[in-house]
Amino acid sequence: MSAAPQIVIASPLDSVATAILPISAGSIVAVPGGGLHAVEPIAAGHKIALRAHAPGEIVIKLGQGIGVARDAIGVGAHVHSHNLAFVPDLSRTAPPAPLAAPSRRTAMFDGYVRDDGRVGTRNFVGVLTSVNCAATVARRIADHFTPERLMAWPGVDGVVAFGHMSGCGMAKTGAGMDNLRRTIGGYARHPNFAGIVLVGLGCEVNQIDDLVTHEALETGGRLATLGIQDAGGTRAAIAAGIAAVEALLDRASIARRTSVSAANLTLGLQCGASDGYSALTANPALGRAVDLLVAAGGRAILSETPEIFGAQSLLLDRAVDTRVAAALCDKVAWWRDHANASGMTLDANPSPGNIAGGITTILEKSLGAVAKSGSSPLADVVDYAAPVTVPGLTFMDTPGYDPCSATGQIAGGATLIAFTTGRGSVFGSKPAPTLKLASNSALAQRMAEDIDIDCGQLLSGAATLDQLGEEIFAALLATASGKPTASERNGIGDDEFVPWVPGVWM
Repeated sequence: MSAAPQIVIASPLDSVATAILPISAGSIVAVPGGGLHAVEPIAAGHKIALRAHAPGEIVIKLGQGIGVARDAIGVGAHVHSHNLAFVPDLSRTAPPAPLAAPSRRTAMFDGYVRDDGRVGTRNFVGVLTSVNCAATVARRIADHFTPERLMAWPGVDGVVAFGHMSGCGMAKTGAGMDNLRRTIGGYARHPNFAGIVLVGLGCEVNQIDDLVTHEALETGGRLATLGIQDAGGTRAAIAAGIAAVEALLDRASIARRTSVSAANLTLGLQCGASDGYSALTANPALGRAVDLLVAAGGRAILSETPEIFGAQSLLLDRAVDTRVAAALCDKVAWWRDHANASGMTLDANPSPGNIAGGITTILEKSLGAVAKSGSSPLADVVDYAAPVTVPGLTFMDTPGYDPCSATGQIAGGATLIAFTTGRGSVFGSKPAPTLKLASNSALAQRMAEDIDIDCGQLLSGAATLDQLGEEIFAALLATASGKPTASERNGIGDDEFVPWVPGVWM
């Protein structure tokens, strides 16, 4: 990446540059080898044409096509929605990078080693629900354990309840029930929980006994179940739940952190409220950190299938075998068909905030989304909320909606979440902490209490991509060892549990 005072050019192949600062009409912008005359104002994060484009010509950013010119685009013009059109299946511009196995690396963190050998980064007790009807009871159980009451159980990070909008009025079998049960089962097994109370009503479609059997969960020890109808109603169930949680807190309080290999970490990769800088700074910097984690034997999860559309070839080039490549193609094809059946196209994805921040097409957004995954081989492709067990990079099929996608990743075993943002996100998650990375320094300063790392250092020249990758990796290890993230200090994560439940509700 080469940077001039007002713009950044991501690749020598690029036909557009991204403005670091607002550019006024008539100004001369320094570019390698000379100056560029801006013929109109360019907002920060938006694109300026480095050369003329004929109608229909491919516009290139990050070394790849992001769309075609609607009309003739002159040198120094603003390139955005008014003159850049989405075209599916653009031919590749840059050749695929050679696939190479990552070099090995030793890294350690302090985690909670559970009885099954898995390692947690936090020490919560959770209250899960089989159905929405149990949400209030679950929340009242968790709310009983105020910070003052929890002082009796030192070393416990908290008691957290997860309600949801489903569990009844749905088919007993099929994708919806499978996703819901995998999600609840994944949270019930999660190593960031020392124990779980699973609460149901009693007459729901998603019966607790069926859920326990389907997910091969073992009751007793770290998992207690509770039926509201059997307990005698709301107040009786709350009292019984509080007693069950207290027993689990006794168990949680004796857990201690132990130094273990970073090979025990599973990192979920998320981006939200992205802008024109995201693909240039925060996402590739996180990608460098992912490569370091994979080199240490750890696991990373890339998701949000609608948001890799158009850039999936970059992942297919890295697939370890034809099975993995075919599985990824199947997931993308399903989403294309799903969008078409709903009267939508996947290019409807860039949100108003994305567009205001300088992102024009889904192709441009997808290139940035894929950059989060680094350059390691793609080792596996799994369904929503399915367990992630293969070391290295796994792709999990999820919607692009951040809370829903992160819920699937945590259910799959993510013990940390790294979340990049350009416009500003206040996302957080439990039981897996979320580390938030700002794509630009203005955001990092404006929302300082919500941001953990300022990736705008790349634009100012204060850090290189490799240096920032090392900084992020060190922050991930510190977070895994117990250092609170910004979202944890803000108390975020209780309401961001959003299982993906497709299907018909009756």
